[in-house]
Amino acid sequence: MMKNLFDIKDNVVVITGGTGVLGREISEYLALQGAHVAILGRKENVGQKIISDIQAQGGDAIFYQCDVMSQESCERVCQQILIKYGKIDSLLNAAGGNMPGATIAPSETFFDVQIEEFQKVLNVNLTGTVIPTQVFLKPMVKAGKGCIVNFSSMAAFRPMTRVMGYAAAKAGISNYTAFLANEVAKKFTPSIRVNAIAPGFFLTNQNRALLTNEDGSLTERGMDVIRQTPFQRFGKPEELCGTIHYLISEASSFVTGTVAIVDGGFNAFVM
Repeated sequence: MMKNLFDIKDNVVVITGGTGVLGREISEYLALQGAHVAILGRKENVGQKIISDIQAQGGDAIFYQCDVMSQESCERVCQQILIKYGKIDSLLNAAGGNMPGATIAPSETFFDVQIEEFQKVLNVNLTGTVIPTQVFLKPMVKAGKGCIVNFSSMAAFRPMTRVMGYAAAKAGISNYTAFLANEVAKKFTPSIRVNAIAPGFFLTNQNRALLTNEDGSLTERGMDVIRQTPFQRFGKPEELCGTIHYLISEASSFVTGTVAIVDGGFNAFVM
């Protein structure tokens, strides 16, 4: 019988930013596919609720409070995961976010960008991907295999208005993904693969007010997004799970340095 290339049973998957809308959905899906999921985040109460929900469905998951901007915090969690499971098979770098001062409102100009908040957005998205990777990559190098999936964005491909800091950080993640794929394959082993996923527009706690009004109708920006999305809707969080599953499984064993787009056609849209 032919091997199931998508089998991830007993794989240990670490996901930063696991308490967010997208991270939660992905964590639950992977746990129910038989993976052991280590959810990293800052909100203990939210993390424990996610764990309870997953365990109630028969999945295995554990929450660790972790600051992706702290190497010490990541190393402490890494050691705890290794003590519990003995290995780390995959790392999903889903932590990130935006700040008002790093955006440009319609009534503002480039000169209104707050450099301090711009730097914070670069740090939490880009540096907050590099630091966990430095830590969780080490057990993979020791084992001689593993997968890393970074989280890019549509903002990395197209110069969208307003989200200056976030777009710069996500463009950096796409570039960093290609760099790291080459670095680990050449200097360690091609059995460690590094890819990224670029979600289109999914409603999350961070962008909901930007895209929808309180009554659920679309804002002007929300209407612009739908107009440029051939599927004519926002993505559902569960629609990222299949691509993630593919990228951390043997089904993508010859895939590295890529950015997988999941956007309902947004990036392919031409007026």
